[in-house]
Amino acid sequence: MSEATTLSAPDVTAAPARPLDRRDARTLLLSALGGALEFYDFVVFVFLALPLSELFFPQGTAPWLAQLKVYGIFAAGYLARPLGGIVMAHFGDRSGRKRMFALSVFLMALPTLAIGLLPIYAQVGMLAPLLLLLLRIVQGIAVGGEVPGAWVFVAEHVPPQRTGFACGSLTAGLTVGILIGSLLTAWLNVRLDAAQLLDWGWRLPFLLGGVFGLVAVWLRRWLSETPVFTEMRERKQLSRELPLRVVLAAHRRGVAVSMLVTWMLTAAVVVLILLLPTLAPKSFGLSPRLASVGNVLATCGLTVGCIACGWLADRCGTLRTLLGGSLLLIAGTWALFADLAAGGAHFLPLYALAGLLVGVVGVVPVVMVQVFPPPVRFSGLSFSYNVAYAVFGAGTAAMIGWLAVHAGRMAPAYYVTITALVSAGVSGWLLTRKRSG
Repeated sequence: MSEATTLSAPDVTAAPARPLDRRDARTLLLSALGGALEFYDFVVFVFLALPLSELFFPQGTAPWLAQLKVYGIFAAGYLARPLGGIVMAHFGDRSGRKRMFALSVFLMALPTLAIGLLPIYAQVGMLAPLLLLLLRIVQGIAVGGEVPGAWVFVAEHVPPQRTGFACGSLTAGLTVGILIGSLLTAWLNVRLDAAQLLDWGWRLPFLLGGVFGLVAVWLRRWLSETPVFTEMRERKQLSRELPLRVVLAAHRRGVAVSMLVTWMLTAAVVVLILLLPTLAPKSFGLSPRLASVGNVLATCGLTVGCIACGWLADRCGTLRTLLGGSLLLIAGTWALFADLAAGGAHFLPLYALAGLLVGVVGVVPVVMVQVFPPPVRFSGLSFSYNVAYAVFGAGTAAMIGWLAVHAGRMAPAYYVTITALVSAGVSGWLLTRKRSG
């Protein structure tokens, strides 16, 4: 694939059009289930930030400082993602997608289980937060290989004309992991008092996540190598050079496109799904309970939206779906924040609608799969996605804080708008090039 080519990287074989069959359905189901469990393991940490801040730092530490340190450990997982993504993608392009797909969920399950068994600060002192940080870094390495690997895996299993639905379904599975973590921690907060939660309750989500992750490892034994990789191996078309070197030398435009659309993905998910339940009570005086209920509805909407947008991408085109979805995301975001500024009378339905519109992120992996050719696809997608997510994901709070100086409490809406406009611009530019080329 040359730099002049856009969203037309062919697979090794010109596979005939066919509907999804039972094997495809099993692949999508097992991949989405494993992705849900792995993403649950990764995000449950943030839902338990408060008890972790009390247990893993000295008693005299100011609450805001202890919580900040816990969020710093959480961020370390994001910063470790590029390392895991680059290494696993290298072997995924050279040795096979399936092996790395199984390894990533195994590397997530073990540290998650270990976090649930960790001694706390009162027992081992500073060793406790250091162990927590180490395990969080291993989690970051694992998810850095899991998400891109899962997108490539399902995209190369299904017929080319069903890539959108496959990637959208897999992304929906990841959001189910967020929903499971949110519901479980909410249930623990309702069923347990503060003392019980600090004593043993906080361990349950990690222990369950570790056990379920090991189950996911076992389930992935039943998955087969992708037909695309098998064909490349048989035809001896695997990359002879370092895959990442090829990506950076010959596919810089694909890297730039992938990073820009990933920016929109991170802004939409981090701001509207992960941060808004905290931002809404602080900035708009919304009830924390109402914000939590809205978050569940929005996450459910996101799950449906990912599948719907993937389905639309197969029928209307990837770029048209991303362009229209990005513009609708702007409209939904402003409707939600305008309502919050006016008192939040329609918060629940508007938050659910915003979550549905965030589902446009289900199209982002389709774009990334299509801009890289099969021999370096895993490496190109993984490098672009993980580096962009580490930079933009870790910098989201800082960017919103900077915008707040000028835009006040509407800063999150401005931030999402900027990134969605960038995504729409990239889509329009690629559409123009595709028509002229």
